[in-house]
Amino acid sequence: MSDLAGLSAVEQRERLLKGEIKAVEIAKSHLEVIKTKEGSLKSFISVAADVVDQAKSVDNKFSEKRPMGRLAGVCVAVKDNICTSGLKTTAGSKFLSEFIPTYDATVVRKLKSEDAVIIGKTNLDEFAMGSSTEYSAFGPTRNPYAHDKTPGGSSGGSACSVASCESAVSLGSDTGGSIRQPAFMCGVYGFKPTYGAVSRYGLIAFGSSLDQIGPMARTIKDLRIVFDVISGHDSLDSTSVPKDLGLTKKERFKIGIPTDIDFSSVDGVIGRKFDELRSRLAGKKVEFVDVCLPHSKYAIETYYIVACAEASSNLSRYDGVHFTKRSAVDNIEDVFYKSRSEFFGPEVKRRIMIGTFVLAKGYYDAYYQRALKVRRLIRGDFD
Repeated sequence: MSDLAGLSAVEQRERLLKGEIKAVEIAKSHLEVIKTKEGSLKSFISVAADVVDQAKSVDNKFSEKRPMGRLAGVCVAVKDNICTSGLKTTAGSKFLSEFIPTYDATVVRKLKSEDAVIIGKTNLDEFAMGSSTEYSAFGPTRNPYAHDKTPGGSSGGSACSVASCESAVSLGSDTGGSIRQPAFMCGVYGFKPTYGAVSRYGLIAFGSSLDQIGPMARTIKDLRIVFDVISGHDSLDSTSVPKDLGLTKKERFKIGIPTDIDFSSVDGVIGRKFDELRSRLAGKKVEFVDVCLPHSKYAIETYYIVACAEASSNLSRYDGVHFTKRSAVDNIEDVFYKSRSEFFGPEVKRRIMIGTFVLAKGYYDAYYQRALKVRRLIRGDFD
């Protein structure tokens, strides 16, 4: 049965619609893999208790000959900073270790509408702040190919669950590389969609002007289907954009090759693969153009200032009063101080302190305001 877990999402759905397999069999296959591998990998913070019941609902829909969704019977792992109704959403933090949302994020609602099975919530660096999935309050995730190495982060659990066949596909979030980097390190496909292409409603905020939810999968076809399902305008997210970005209407694509970025540090194998891809695409309705991105050299510094400033603001709501865990003290000032000291991890504290500093009076113009201006210049280069 565990062989079913190794099939792509497209293959699982096709065999389901042919009546060759049942959604329950697919679900049990993934659960069997989780039982075998999870002890050493730690991809998940929690596995849904109703996985088999979700799958039975899909099978009942099929037996009643009702139209089946694009992800019928496919087990999807969801990063644990994306809200799921009735299922714990911790963001990898002690602060939210008991938080159970009363609603689904828009992306989760869209997955369910296409008959996907939500198999569980994946591990991450606390509040998505990290690049190794080591800064989780629930312990680190291991690389599925080498347990002594990192799977990347912050969506390390999502990448690991797909690579190890614990799930068919997964959702991650990307603020500064948190889908792209673990996808690379775990050997799966993943990308950060254009900001606004996917609704952020129900995503626990890190840097609101940078955060974006995106898919991870073992095949390009699976990646495209999941993206098609979760993308599009959402009235609950004013930053979301219409689904049709005009890409399908283009008869010819331009691909820009930056001429002013030093690629000397790129691994030789990666460089050769890039050159091979460029050769294969040449003449296939693709035009390569040299582009100049002079301000990209300031991108990392700009990112850390903007991201930490927004994190400092967003995380101010975690005070031990509203909906989070609270330190056992009575004085209100001690509640704030001790709760935040006790329940925030070291990396989150560092970023809050940096963000608070760059937003402070006397430093705002010198750091945060200047970073916003440089970001505008970087964007101008790409435009």
